[in-house]
Amino acid sequence: MVKTLTICMGSSCFCRGNEENLKVIEEYIAEKDLEAEIKLVGKRCEQMCDRGPVIHVDETVYERVDRGMLLDILNREF
Repeated sequence: MVKTLTICMGSSCFCRGNEENLKVIEEYIAEKDLEAEIKLVGKRCEQMCDRGPVIHVDETVYERVDRGMLLDILNREF
């Protein structure tokens, strides 16, 4: 089953860490050979700027995602 991972690329989330988070996600997908299992989508703004960086996995919303939290999310979800 393919899961959708959506990363907010709005200016607030991007500046708060989603620029780096995107790199971590792309590396994780490549290292774990998950290209067929993850649909990676970028959005311009999730309208949750004060809670960023924001990432969604399907319907689950993760807020204030830093590198350590992101790796935990990826390992749990995938």
